[in-house]
Amino acid sequence: MEKFLIIVEGEADKKFFENYYHHLFHEKAPAGSIIHPGKDDDTGGYQKLRKEDAINAMRQNTDVGGKNLVIFDADEDCEARRKELLAIRDEFGVEFELFLLPNNKDAGELEDMLEQIINPDNQPVMDCWATYEGELEKVRIPTKTPPTLTIPAKKTKIYAYLETLLGKTRSQKKLIKDANRNYENTQHWNLDAEYLEPLREYMRRHWK
Repeated sequence: MEKFLIIVEGEADKKFFENYYHHLFHEKAPAGSIIHPGKDDDTGGYQKLRKEDAINAMRQNTDVGGKNLVIFDADEDCEARRKELLAIRDEFGVEFELFLLPNNKDAGELEDMLEQIINPDNQPVMDCWATYEGELEKVRIPTKTPPTLTIPAKKTKIYAYLETLLGKTRSQKKLIKDANRNYENTQHWNLDAEYLEPLREYMRRHWK
């Protein structure tokens, strides 16, 4: 298999791709082959690709004949984000192949993809969450400015999904955290979901 380096935005992405690599190729991803720029708690979205550790890692990997894969969130506009990331590629003179989550064509992020690959048996959990969000949208708090409530982030939705399925012990609670999740747990996730076909094709094409 050709040497590769995958650069993702954060710890949750890194853990997902470690698990997904193992699921597709039936072996662990080589040590250091999946990284995210900066510290675990860094913010900055796609601009993290400008970080020195990301640029240097890509250059070094290219120098030894490796392939760089950048897998970031599309966020609000997939094609706008694609142009911004490719502009960084040109600015720094690095080489990489790009894939934008959730499916390389729609707006969204990792959590949008995860919501599409939950075990179908657990869909009632997500249905309940949709009802919860709908009810929150109706609430007005006179002392709050504006009086409408803030809908919890998508990360919170995925966290809550796992929390409902796992036990109450401290060890079980740890499994909810980004770095400890097991995306190969078929009771929670379906890594063979049709929704992942664009990503599956991308990975098999570049990770030969």
